[in-house]
Amino acid sequence: MSSGGFHVHGPHDHELEHAAQHEPKGMAGQLAVVTAILATVGALFAYMGGATQANAGLYKNDAAIKKTEASNQWNYYQAKSSKQNLSELALELAPEARKPFYTDEIKRYKSEKAEIMQKAEAFEKESKAFDDMSAEQMHQHHRWAQATTALQIAIALAAIALLTKKRWMEKLVFGVSGVGLVIGVMAWLHA
Repeated sequence: MSSGGFHVHGPHDHELEHAAQHEPKGMAGQLAVVTAILATVGALFAYMGGATQANAGLYKNDAAIKKTEASNQWNYYQAKSSKQNLSELALELAPEARKPFYTDEIKRYKSEKAEIMQKAEAFEKESKAFDDMSAEQMHQHHRWAQATTALQIAIALAAIALLTKKRWMEKLVFGVSGVGLVIGVMAWLHA
């Protein structure tokens, strides 16, 4: 621009004015905004999918630990049963003077086995609870993954719609996006 009121446009000014006047209101501008929103929501869904998958793995690990603890208790129970059986055999074979000792041993082993059984069953119950939590987290992970996939497909369809300039493709973008968002809401609600 000069001081005499004469205005000279730069080489790109005309293109910028044209884009500002035509593109944002058209298909390209609309799909660009939608694509940015879908990418942002898709990133959040992907994060939640990863978090639920990690939680599922941790719960499964905890279930395995509790299952091992239960197994250890059942092995201990078996050892006490073997000792009880040996005491019962000894009771039959021992002289009368030793029978009270073996009778007391049998009672002790029965009492110890009852406590061990309670511990083993408690560990098994905890293991089942962790398994159930892991399964729930994996179900939720699949929902987040499905939602993320639908949004990624919608983003790809948006690119195709922009290249082909087909309005029906733009409608398909919104339809697939809607499906992805519904699945994401289902994941959020643990459905």
